[in-house]
Amino acid sequence: MPSTLKTATQFFALRTLVRGYALLGDPYAGVMASPPDRDPYPMYEKVRAKGDMVRSRMGAYVTPSREICDSVLRDNRFITATFDEASMVPITLVKDGEKIVNPVQDSFLMMNPPTHTRLRKLVQPFFTPRALKDRTESIQKIVTQYLDRLDDRFDVVSEFASQVPIQVIADLLGVPDDHKDVFARWGSSLAETLDGVWSHKQLKNLHATIIEYNDFIDGLMDERRRNPKDDIVSHLVTQHEDLSREDLVATTGLLLFAGFETTVNLISNGVLKAFENPHTIAPLAQSPEYAEGFVEEVLRLDPPVQYTIRWPKERLELAGVSLPKGMPVMLMLAAANRDPRVFTDPLKFDPTRSNAREHLAFSAGIHYCIGAGLSRIEGSLALHELFKRFPNLGADGPVTRRRSKLIRGALRLPVRANETKRSLAVKSS
Repeated sequence: MPSTLKTATQFFALRTLVRGYALLGDPYAGVMASPPDRDPYPMYEKVRAKGDMVRSRMGAYVTPSREICDSVLRDNRFITATFDEASMVPITLVKDGEKIVNPVQDSFLMMNPPTHTRLRKLVQPFFTPRALKDRTESIQKIVTQYLDRLDDRFDVVSEFASQVPIQVIADLLGVPDDHKDVFARWGSSLAETLDGVWSHKQLKNLHATIIEYNDFIDGLMDERRRNPKDDIVSHLVTQHEDLSREDLVATTGLLLFAGFETTVNLISNGVLKAFENPHTIAPLAQSPEYAEGFVEEVLRLDPPVQYTIRWPKERLELAGVSLPKGMPVMLMLAAANRDPRVFTDPLKFDPTRSNAREHLAFSAGIHYCIGAGLSRIEGSLALHELFKRFPNLGADGPVTRRRSKLIRGALRLPVRANETKRSLAVKSS
């Protein structure tokens, strides 16, 4: 059987299996089979009602507990799940007989110590509090720059929420201005497959995207070797010549992708939360400090990353459950952020909540998001300045959600500057 046909057959069989288990109420299958336009939170609460560790018929456990999620993320006996393991269909991307570097799968995000530690340390200096403080003024200028381009009617995602973080991360990496327009397309293609590849069409799109990305990064690294500048790519190719091409391409790609994909969704989710809670708009526009709390509450109540998966590398006990080596545990981060044992009145959107930062939107432990500080600065500045500029901003059409169960955010969010009351319809693309 040809490999493409074999893979397509595997996709069809897996999709059928997952949907069947989802219809039977299986928690793991329910998450994986959930349509992108459906509110996932009622389903998470059904899982919570079954307990802290819920067994799936698909050979995994699911937990909505904030305490358990946090403990697993900090426990070095658990390792990260790989792309192939998450999708359950072996995937090999090649070009001319050689492996293509996946900017997510092959990066330190999916690695474990000591390799993870070594690669993360290479870029950590660019994300320290001091380094981020030095970049705040430039981020403010970028936010203002894109606000100045907006008319009375615009799409929040394509014209603002994606443009700001793309510009910020492009400047940080040293990406030429004429290449930034493709970032959003690459990001959407990768985001749709982070929770697994479920069709042959998705696989083809992923393959094309990653080939295009590899060619771009190879060219950028060659240019920075010849003409180094004050950016991350120049730092990696000139100061760490012992790095393999795969590590260089994957590390740069991870920062490029993660550097804007999470923030795009944070901003769009923040706009939606403001529309749903209009009493928060005035203080959001008036106070930068309130905007910081607003962002934390968005991250808690509607995080861009909904879940992650960890695997025990040895037999162990977790919350009274004996886990064999390799038993997947789905950590429902979005559900953990609504754990009533940690957050009082957890379904209420409250930007003044004192413990909102106890959310797990940026993970925890050694895999805590390296760009969390940068995302917080961008999110709070973008939302504060957006509603300061347009205090009467309102929805101007249906919201289109991203086609992903893992990444939650808007793909299209049309708004009108002079409207205060419009219904929010949500559809899938």
